[in-house]
Amino acid sequence: MENLIRFKQSDLSKITSFRNGEVKFGEKMVIIPKDVDVFDFLKQNDSKYVLLGIPEDIGVRANLGRAGTNSAWESAIKSIANIQHNKYNKGGKIIVLGHLNVEKLMNDASTLDENNPDDRKQLFKLVEQIDKEVSHIIYHIVKADKIPIIIGGGHNNAYGNIKGTALGKGKAINAVNFDAHSDFRILEGRHSGNGFSYAFEEGFLKNYFIFGLHESYTSKNVLDIIKTKDEKVKFNTYDEIKIREEKDFKIEITNALNHIKSDPFGIEIDLDSIPNIPSSAMTLTGFSVEELRQFIYQCSKHKNASYLHICEGAPSLGDEKNNHLLGKLIGHLITDFIKGNTSI
Repeated sequence: MENLIRFKQSDLSKITSFRNGEVKFGEKMVIIPKDVDVFDFLKQNDSKYVLLGIPEDIGVRANLGRAGTNSAWESAIKSIANIQHNKYNKGGKIIVLGHLNVEKLMNDASTLDENNPDDRKQLFKLVEQIDKEVSHIIYHIVKADKIPIIIGGGHNNAYGNIKGTALGKGKAINAVNFDAHSDFRILEGRHSGNGFSYAFEEGFLKNYFIFGLHESYTSKNVLDIIKTKDEKVKFNTYDEIKIREEKDFKIEITNALNHIKSDPFGIEIDLDSIPNIPSSAMTLTGFSVEELRQFIYQCSKHKNASYLHICEGAPSLGDEKNNHLLGKLIGHLITDFIKGNTSI
């Protein structure tokens, strides 16, 4: 894991706001000691959840989206460190692993113009390098019988999450994606819009459910692709649940779980599905934060829930005075996931 920047105890102390009479997550979360092998520590430690950041936006740019998703990890970890440790939330359940070192790749990407076809191909290649690093780290976390919680970057990282988990489990896995978009686009080169289609094509993804597609922003081509794989790839739309009220939100969660729960599955959350959240594809219409939290909680209650990935958030694209709020939202989503998963 040479491309992992491990989180240090001093890093945690810097971002934790200590207050008399209170105990914060930053005082209880587990840090891997400097001279200890990461994999050996993960296998031996009792904490169940492993926090990993991916501070990149190369996949988003390769998909012609707005850059900024590299800023989510820093915002999130600051908020997570200051969650109250109490009878509802136990900070000691989390190992803070650190974040992927993508500095060189980000520097290489900064000289490229995604609107130039040749430069865009180079961005695809950079995303492939990130894929390798993400899948390698996730594999080791899963192999150690832990559950990864991945924050930040574009939805291109779904590919590495799925591949790494599948390799760690020794078989193809399933996934449910709470998203306005399918990210099941053509195999034109790696970017944030085709992580699931690449994982499916390469045999790492078995069953896939897209929850809450926006009908006006899903191409005919994607719908045609999904139709040819309708036994393995299923979806519902935001419009039929919340606008036309043809389907019930809670029943649809059950339907999604029925499609994926027979095997280990990942829970993928794209924050561009929530209105007014600063993201690469920000929307003004979508599910509420409360509905997203309910979705995560219900999905995490199943024994086969194998990871949580929260992506596409971009605090740097939001209101400068309130850019901490996205990190605070991610903190809520993580504690919802752990509460549901712990209740099994």
